[in-house]
Amino acid sequence: MAELTSLRNIGSKIEKRLKSVGIATAEELRSVGSKEAFVRLKTHDPNVCATYLYTLEGAISDIDYNQLPEGVKQELKSFSDNLSCKKGRA
Repeated sequence: MAELTSLRNIGSKIEKRLKSVGIATAEELRSVGSKEAFVRLKTHDPNVCATYLYTLEGAISDIDYNQLPEGVKQELKSFSDNLSCKKGRA
């Protein structure tokens, strides 16, 4: 099992946060996916922003988060915004 920090974009701070929501290895992150991992992080800490979602997607895709294709960023931003709106209505 590979360490989370073996993935691009994942440092010790994000690793600690991921472990706190039950994602302890690179394989678990890939299996769960960026969106589910983000939902777990956001549920645990509502202040987690969309940049975390980009970071997670970049880690899974092995690309620097700021190099994600624009269409991917837009889709992830929309997902994050919709998640935030649903939380606000609850």
